[in-house]
Amino acid sequence: MNYQLLFQMQKGLDSHIESNHGLEEEDLFERKVLALLVELGELANETRCFKFWSLKPSSPQETVLEEFVDGIHFILSLGIECGFDAEKEYAVPLEKAESVNGQFLSVYDEIGQFRTSRSLADYKELIAAYLQLGEMLGFNSSDIEKAYIDKNEVNYKRQAEGY
Repeated sequence: MNYQLLFQMQKGLDSHIESNHGLEEEDLFERKVLALLVELGELANETRCFKFWSLKPSSPQETVLEEFVDGIHFILSLGIECGFDAEKEYAVPLEKAESVNGQFLSVYDEIGQFRTSRSLADYKELIAAYLQLGEMLGFNSSDIEKAYIDKNEVNYKRQAEGY
């Protein structure tokens, strides 16, 4: 995955949003963590993986992928907040959960750990856990990159429309 390109694009979007909303001097870390948690919940909702009481299938893959890359936006943004955007390598070995449900819970745990520590090691583990979730949902790095680029464009458009 071309992390440098994605970080560069996210920096531009973050700067645009912060400027438009007068947030240049705000510490947005906690709000971004909460936004990531909400996006993760929205992703889980689209997969319906935890809804043992329902027979309704998952949303279409393109909908799930779009929700997945919403999380990527906030993960990148948090990395920028912490100054981790200049790293060359983000892949770290991490044990994958046995189920999609378990992987969602692992990502929630990693978010909490990173929120507390704000360490590069925990950030890398968050990325690894999230990408493993994406893999379990059927996405590869090129799917994710393309969907991120597409959604980034949509996010700029939404800002222009007063979203």
